[in-house]
Amino acid sequence: MTILASLLRLIGIYKIYEWWLHRQVKSGAIPQHVAVILDGNRRWAKDRGLPPWIGHEYGAKKVEDLLKWCLDLGVPILTLFVFSTENFYRPKEEVENLMSIFRKYLERLLKDENIHKNMVRIKFIGRLDLLPEDISKLASDIEESTKNYSSRWLNVAIAYGGRMEIVDAVRKISAKVMEGLLKPEDIDEKILEEHLYTSHLPKPDPDLIIRTSGEERLSGFLLWQSAYSELCFLDVYWPEFRRIDLLRAIRTYQQRERRYGR
Repeated sequence: MTILASLLRLIGIYKIYEWWLHRQVKSGAIPQHVAVILDGNRRWAKDRGLPPWIGHEYGAKKVEDLLKWCLDLGVPILTLFVFSTENFYRPKEEVENLMSIFRKYLERLLKDENIHKNMVRIKFIGRLDLLPEDISKLASDIEESTKNYSSRWLNVAIAYGGRMEIVDAVRKISAKVMEGLLKPEDIDEKILEEHLYTSHLPKPDPDLIIRTSGEERLSGFLLWQSAYSELCFLDVYWPEFRRIDLLRAIRTYQQRERRYGR
């Protein structure tokens, strides 16, 4: 058997397996909120002798695929962790190239017909004031253009830190207490949740959190919201993430018994 014939056979087997997985997943409970930590871009590039921002470029393209896959599966809420506040401390050249990639893909997102066709509301969560002014403006324009949609949600965590999110919520609550709008004894979990970055969502807490690259930690992602999320750590770099990986993660979620401590 030639190499080409072997390759075609493997592709055929892969497609059959993907079809079978899709059928299996669609017959089960689809998570209503999936969150993804897009990790491994730099290591993917390093393994190929490429500068780190090339990995980020390939990773950005993969995000477009992920959104399509989630829309197809009927996942209504997707939250992506794309850039943390700590990432600003990376080498200057890498950060500048990352900002260029963000700029490019946000411009594409602003004009993406699929977003409006599927009525996807987009929100950016994080310290957007830390980003270059033109990128913050692009994010604001995208939010404004989708603000009337409520069928599906795409949240982009950029310049985001989980501890900062809680600090910002506490600051807002403290300001209301000082203004006499809120009594300290009235502060409970519900009040805190109403002041988090995800308060706009019909379901702020992810059912499933996926992290790529083989790392098994949340790195500060959605610290409050992830209390009862199912976690799935995949040993694949983000630029190599496939539809089959998403399907397998959701199947793993479907096989778990969710008791919420009860």
